This record gives sequence, C-alpha cells and structure tokens, in this order.
Amino acid sequence: MGEFVRLEVEAGIGTIRLDRPPMNALNIQMQEEIRAAAIEASTRDDVRSVVIYGGPKVFAAGADIKEMAERTYAQMAQRAPQLSTAFRAVAEIPKPVVAAVTGYALGGGLELALCADRRIAGDNVKVGQPEVLLGVLPGAGGTQRLARLIGPAKAKDVIFTGRFVEADEAASLGIVDEVVAPDDVLAAALRWAGRFTEGAAQAIAAAKTAIDTGLEVDLVSGLALESRLFAAMFATEDQKTGMRSFIENGPGKAKFEGR
Repeated sequence: MGEFVRLEVEAGIGTIRLDRPPMNALNIQMQEEIRAAAIEASTRDDVRSVVIYGGPKVFAAGADIKEMAERTYAQMAQRAPQLSTAFRAVAEIPKPVVAAVTGYALGGGLELALCADRRIAGDNVKVGQPEVLLGVLPGAGGTQRLARLIGPAKAKDVIFTGRFVEADEAASLGIVDEVVAPDDVLAAALRWAGRFTEGAAQAIAAAKTAIDTGLEVDLVSGLALESRLFAAMFATEDQKTGMRSFIENGPGKAKFEGR
C-alpha cells in the first residue's frame, strides 16, 4: 500500500483512493503509486471492477508544479514517458473502471479521469487542461484521450484556452457521463461498479480490448480483432456458463465465477 494511493477492496469493487491533501497534487511518488495500484487491481481475482476516487472535496488538481518547475529538458525527456505509462496502467485495467470526480479534476487530474471507462461527477466540479497557462501542454494523455473522446475541435478549445469547464458543460461535451449531487458521487460510482461484480469478467475484458484497441486502428482491422476475440470466448468458462444459463433459465440470470 502506498503513502498517497491505496487500493481498498470490498464486495468485488476495488477503490483506488488518492490521498495527498489538500489537492491530491500528482507528484512522481503518487504517479508511481497509481501505477502500482492499477497493476494490483488488474491482477487480483477478487477485484471485478474499479473506482478511482480522490475524496469528497477534490479528485486531483493536477501535477505538483513545485516539483516540476525547475526540471530541465533532459530530465523531462526521461520522465515524461514514465508519467504516460503510469496513467496508461489505469487505462489498461481489464475491468470496468469509473472515476468518481469531486471538486477539481485539472491537468493531470483530468488526464487520470480520462483513463476510466466512465466518469461520474458532482454538479459543482470543474475540469480542464490548463497546462498551456503554464507554458506547456498536457503530457499524460490529455491531447490524445480528450480528442478521441470529444473530437479534435472541442478538445482544442479546452486545451488551447486552458479554461475550467463546469459540470453541465462537461456533460454536454461528453467529458463526464453522469452528473449527480456532490455528496452522491462516490455512491453513484460504486453503484455502477457494483453491476459487474457477478458479471462475465473474461467477456467484459475482451470487449474493453476490442473497443479501446479498435479506436486506434482502421475499421477493417478493428472488425478482425473483434472476430478473433469473439471466437476466443468459446474457450472460456464465461461462454459456457452464460449460454448454459440462457438455455436452462432464460436471459440475464447467469452468475459468473472469477476470471
């Protein structure tokens, strides 16, 4: 368990809890602890879905600028890929992942939330990529994931201006998927994650791979990947359990075991 990031597991849901008061500034140690928590959540059989949560007041207000300000080009050229892969470990968790976003999700905070499959936010949140106001650009996936999520023109507006986007606009742009009362954010995220604790883990992991990888290739290649993964499911217990339950009990009643 890390000093600033911990994985808490209960009833099949793994909560990656960010805890570096007051603003969860993402320093190098925290970045590496996020990587470690993501790898642990990926490999634990008792984790069927994941919530990323920064606490009731703030998700994460960005990188630790004090730590970063005096770095040289050579130092950042070495560190930047490590930051990117730390967050990529979250995106590659082969399970449903939801970000429970409270307060602020700015810079690296928003980039971390973008690694989730779904984002649930309080109606008072502010999200944004304000890196240009510091003379840099998003460096942990913001230019790539945000553009893929909401389209290049809208992503350029958010990134070029560095402005804070409030909850209603974030929902209309598609940056967040659900807006709830601030006190209900974690409960809503846990409720969504709880839908998968008895789900078809192998099938969900394959579907996530098909969608995420398919977005990075042409349609023909994506369809070929989907076909391979579809066929591969017929070597899994998920397929046997699901189809047997359908024949014997009707649709939607199967309960799946582990990975």
